[in-house]
Amino acid sequence: MKTVRVQEAKTHLSALLQEVEAGEEVVISRGATPVARLVPVVRPGGRELGFVAYDVPETFFDPLPEEELVAWES
Repeated sequence: MKTVRVQEAKTHLSALLQEVEAGEEVVISRGATPVARLVPVVRPGGRELGFVAYDVPETFFDPLPEEELVAWES
């Protein structure tokens, strides 16, 4: 893990971001006090829908009966 001061981080932000994209962590300090940490964003992998076994019936897309439409619109 690399530590840089605020001024260096402002001056070399693009280079620091390249290091972070490569997997490095960078701590930004104000004097000797750490105040922030640059870390790579972990992009979530694709998530498969289907955590419950369920098939949507064909009638799901049929128009609703009039009395049910009235109930939803009230």
